[in-house]
Amino acid sequence: MEQAIIAGGCFWCTEAVFKDVIGVTDVESGYIGGEKPNPTYKEVCTGTTGHAEGIRVTFDPEQITLPEIYDVFLGTHDPTQLNRQGGDVGTQYRSAIFPLSAEQGEEAEAAIGRWNAENGKMAVTTIEGLDGGAQGKEWYPAEDYHQEYWEGEGQRNPYCLAVIPPKIMKLRKSFQKYVKT
Repeated sequence: MEQAIIAGGCFWCTEAVFKDVIGVTDVESGYIGGEKPNPTYKEVCTGTTGHAEGIRVTFDPEQITLPEIYDVFLGTHDPTQLNRQGGDVGTQYRSAIFPLSAEQGEEAEAAIGRWNAENGKMAVTTIEGLDGGAQGKEWYPAEDYHQEYWEGEGQRNPYCLAVIPPKIMKLRKSFQKYVKT
């Protein structure tokens, strides 16, 4: 199994998308890229901690590769929006990839290049934490009530009902071969 950490707006939304991707065995919502140790949701929502709402995806590389994970990520949110996704505004909603190795960093750069070439636009997705130090790469799992949010509370949340189904439909339309049956 391998892991990748990505941030593309609200973690409820990205978690819901990746729960439907073949080869993905676990998706954990959390916080990464900031300076405050052990941040809470309330603190991250202020935009003052520097953290992004992200997901840590555990996947089987024999079923889906890291480049394919990055392609699905870039293709199921808007990587051209700086520090926002739709109505969610702030650095905590930035589009970012947090490579866990130099090789993952190279794959992230290649994926962003592919997306830019295929879409004729420039992604503002950042690649963060490549300095090799722990600063900015520390992963903090979100509180339990954020995990698997779409499967539970999210199906009754008007925000989620408005935002998540279009992202899942985009996954099913644009990345059909990666969708769990």
